[in-house]
Amino acid sequence: MRGCGSRLVWLLVLSLAWLGPALGGEDKDEELIEEEEKEKEEDEVLSDEIKEEDNVLVLHEHNFARALSEHQLLLVEFYAPWCGHCQRLAPAFAQAATELRNGSSPARLGKVDATAQTALATEFGITSYPTLKLFRDGNRTHPLEYTGRGIVRWMQRRAGPSATLLQDTDTITAFINSQDLVAIGFFKDLKGEAAQAFFEVAAEMVDLTFGVAEAAELFQAYGLSDDTVCLFKKFDERQTNFPVDLARGLDTAELTRLLRVHSLQLVMEFTNEVQPIFSAKIPHHMLLFLNKSSPEQLSLRDSFRAAAGDFRGEVLFVVVDVTGHGADVLPFFGMTAADAPTMRLVKMKNNRKYQMEQDNFSDSAIRTFIQAVLDGKVKPHLLSAEPPEDWDTQPVKVLVGKTFEQVAFDETKNVFVKFYAPWCPHCQAMAAAWEELAERYKDREDIVIAKMDSTANELENITIHGYPTLHYFPAGPGRKVGYKGTRDVETFSKFLENGGTLPEEPPDGVILPHLLEDHTTVELVAHFLKVIPEKSRNVEGGRGNKMQVNGQRAL
Repeated sequence: MRGCGSRLVWLLVLSLAWLGPALGGEDKDEELIEEEEKEKEEDEVLSDEIKEEDNVLVLHEHNFARALSEHQLLLVEFYAPWCGHCQRLAPAFAQAATELRNGSSPARLGKVDATAQTALATEFGITSYPTLKLFRDGNRTHPLEYTGRGIVRWMQRRAGPSATLLQDTDTITAFINSQDLVAIGFFKDLKGEAAQAFFEVAAEMVDLTFGVAEAAELFQAYGLSDDTVCLFKKFDERQTNFPVDLARGLDTAELTRLLRVHSLQLVMEFTNEVQPIFSAKIPHHMLLFLNKSSPEQLSLRDSFRAAAGDFRGEVLFVVVDVTGHGADVLPFFGMTAADAPTMRLVKMKNNRKYQMEQDNFSDSAIRTFIQAVLDGKVKPHLLSAEPPEDWDTQPVKVLVGKTFEQVAFDETKNVFVKFYAPWCPHCQAMAAAWEELAERYKDREDIVIAKMDSTANELENITIHGYPTLHYFPAGPGRKVGYKGTRDVETFSKFLENGGTLPEEPPDGVILPHLLEDHTTVELVAHFLKVIPEKSRNVEGGRGNKMQVNGQRAL
């Protein structure tokens, strides 16, 4: 085969040699051509000319300063060509760039290949992809991190007034009636520090409409004497006031939190729009599972609401209809519709679930249960499937919550466990490698290769945040090692043979591509809702999925 290939190459070379003069072509030294092409590329790179792709400025170290000087607001995406999140963001980013340009906005979007433009990546501390930074008025020393969920609205808020000036009672009344929810800052000095902090919050919270007022008659009309931020809504209490502390001023983070918390209804209904529930970042969720077709169960909402007010901001109360949208989320809790009515409290930081055992669902009983959980007096309710009869007959051992400790913490064995979700494509992609690894070590008495479905099994002392997660439990008392290497049989094998470490660890700051692709436990909820979000940042609001803006789970 090699000889055949060699003859074809020679025939091609001879043909070109013969045909060249016949066609009147002139031979050109190959090295000279390469040199000219290289010089041409260098000339293009060294130029400060700014090219565009789909209305996105293509930036590098030689035109970056020019771009900053020409554009008052410039949002720059630092990306890596191999990054899946960057690839998925690209169409939405281009769409936002086009919309801003067509709208004659002073805001523009640009992009930098951080893997090629290493000087810029170093200057701006880029360690993960994509990272978005906003440059204002040519200042390159203090760019702002992108924190929004809708690029266009986020940029528009920064390009123009973030809050509407309301000057009389007719205007403010119409403004309040125009939306279900509006925030109005009443300030005696719109140039003062408190007002400026309010404008900052308004620029960030693009999903809420903001107004501002300073007229004395408006203070009087709404019963105010000092600077106050008011949230007006068409549900629950109609007006919630947040007075500005005269000594401490207006704290932007605290005001943002208060507006997020009080923008939600006191008791939420679980629907297919999960974004409001998760975006408020309330640390605990209290869930009432009921069948809305049952009048008796429906009446439980009254006591549920009565208890909710005492825990606002600490616990979010949610009603889940087991015959409606809630039916899809029941497997996440190991429940069926027949279990209703029942209640669960979920700690969002570690996904621990607590079951209210008693049949008395009075408001006082609900308060007592919640307070006991918050005080650490209630043990979590852990899911566990039943162990399969053949759990240890195959090379990969199948673990469940009930059997995990006796296998993983066997001090005579080195146990390597894959925690997975059946629906996760990355788990599916590495399944063959895991089977091959188990086959390789099936005759080793001291090594166990195992797996556990973390959607059906939970552990008290181990929290799984993403899928797949790999943990190694070496022989000996109570040790656990997290695996961070690449997912192939040879690397797995090196890890095992080296006692739970890899000979060469990736240097700090290197982003392994497969780590950017893992699924989070929040997506597990979304999976049961049949609305698994793509890992791309929404351009115009919509659902969010609790992912870090500049961390590995960037979008």
